[in-house]
Amino acid sequence: MDRQSSGRGRRDRRGGNRGKEDSPDVRLSKSMTYVLRHGASKMGLHMNPDGFIFVDDLLSHPQFRSFSLEDVESVVANNDKQRFKLRSHPETGRLQIRANQGHSVQVADLELRAVDPEAPDFTQEAIHGSYLTHWAAIRSQGLSRMGRTHIHLASGLPGAQGVISGMRKNCDLVIYIDVLKAISDGIPFFWSENGVLLTPGDSEGKLAPCYFSRAMQLKPSQCELKLE
Repeated sequence: MDRQSSGRGRRDRRGGNRGKEDSPDVRLSKSMTYVLRHGASKMGLHMNPDGFIFVDDLLSHPQFRSFSLEDVESVVANNDKQRFKLRSHPETGRLQIRANQGHSVQVADLELRAVDPEAPDFTQEAIHGSYLTHWAAIRSQGLSRMGRTHIHLASGLPGAQGVISGMRKNCDLVIYIDVLKAISDGIPFFWSENGVLLTPGDSEGKLAPCYFSRAMQLKPSQCELKLE
């Protein structure tokens, strides 16, 4: 990851603009996402049981040495999906960072809040964003958390009021989930700190098609899809 030491939005070290390549902030965000969700141990970085890594340890790693604390703070503050959390260690005061959700590694305490059907913020219907190329498999087999610890859902489409994250903006398929029905069958749901709805699914890590209330194609035009 190349980043020069003076100025932001700077030109590539090889000369000229990087064109369609990711900006330095985007590259840093993607690299931090990988480390904090999946790859800390592979990169020799210690992750605490609660998912936090010390920022100075992160910046000492060869992959991050061209970035500064200011760069990390900027990415955290400006990330539109609020993927990361910074805090001072409660005992030492050293700055720590973690991902709010999306882990493939087990994290003991992500400060998830259990979804309560009686709570004011309860959402009867949540959505999962995907792609039409996967619809046939999803319709027959359900949703799977795959290598992650949770299936990610959103309380509404991207851009809707109060919706920060939960699906990619380029998704062309959304599956609507009957949250109350799933909870009634013993499947837990949680709110992450940045407002993403998470569920580990059933014992096999899945949300069966019986919990789908509807499905919509988003692009190139919107239309409802048959569930059976």
